[in-house]
Amino acid sequence: MDLGRDTAADAAGAGSTVARSALAALLTTLEAELVGRNPLVERLLIALLAGGHVLVEGSPGLAKTRAVKRLSERVDASFARIQCTPDLMPADLTGTPVWRPDRGVFEFVPGPVFHSLVLVDEINRAPPKVQSALLEAMAESQVTAGGTTHRLPDPFMVVATQNPIEHEGTFPLPEAQLDRFLFHVTVGFPDAVSERAILDLVEREEAAARGPKPSGDAVRLTLDDLHAARSEAMAVHLSPAVKDYIVRLVMATRDETGGAQRAAIEHPVSPRGTLSLAVASKARAYLRGRSYVNPDDVRELAADVLAHRLGLTWRAVAEGVTPRGLVAELVAGIAPL
Repeated sequence: MDLGRDTAADAAGAGSTVARSALAALLTTLEAELVGRNPLVERLLIALLAGGHVLVEGSPGLAKTRAVKRLSERVDASFARIQCTPDLMPADLTGTPVWRPDRGVFEFVPGPVFHSLVLVDEINRAPPKVQSALLEAMAESQVTAGGTTHRLPDPFMVVATQNPIEHEGTFPLPEAQLDRFLFHVTVGFPDAVSERAILDLVEREEAAARGPKPSGDAVRLTLDDLHAARSEAMAVHLSPAVKDYIVRLVMATRDETGGAQRAAIEHPVSPRGTLSLAVASKARAYLRGRSYVNPDDVRELAADVLAHRLGLTWRAVAEGVTPRGLVAELVAGIAPL
């Protein structure tokens, strides 16, 4: 059985388009500006195409914030950065009604969440009320302030970061909040070759900053191109065989098909995980220039899409089992039909 291409996929026509070319140029540029962070760059662009949000976890100094800022510089959309602290208030995020005495009315002043790309740095330092306000924004693309609901812009994407090595003064994200992230991406330390390349890159950037501004046009993705790319990505063909493969992976977290791994799971993946893996796989296939999803797309993204949606038993945690490792075992043990 063909797990990817069929006549329906060919009919979808994933030929070269202006939007695809612009997205490919953006991908190449960001990978050059973010040495050793190709998986993170790819997942940021997938989330942008799929209309999802990304949680990035890693130690300080691993280019998490730099990645989002570089993306914001290359997309024609508004950008805001929110630095979370324990004393942050919901209004600091959403905005608040302000009394205008000259007109005798309350006027809503939007907060930083009313931007298309929002970087929430150290999200686990935000108190629960702020996380709740952010959850409404991520889930419903709206905020409620002063009893009035306000719509957020389209596109709207949250990229949150958190530090895994410092827990004092933090508020762990609730499961409902985690479930709203399309991806939970972990970033590690670069190898020696990448470390040297980072030194050279920063040196070149500092030299360029001191010199004259380049006259050429920088690579940018317009909103028209983004909306066109989104439509094309969601039209990518997902064959019945690949759909079955995605469902089998998710069901393995719920029933006996998961084997020994199922015994370590207390809270399995919900249907939102199934939908997220499907839409992310479509966007990855589109980025790779294909009109159809193949099993490799699913396998590559499974851990980043599913791991943060799993809850392990206390015994599994005590034995050192991790959600990411468990998903990797499921992927290795379940083959496409």
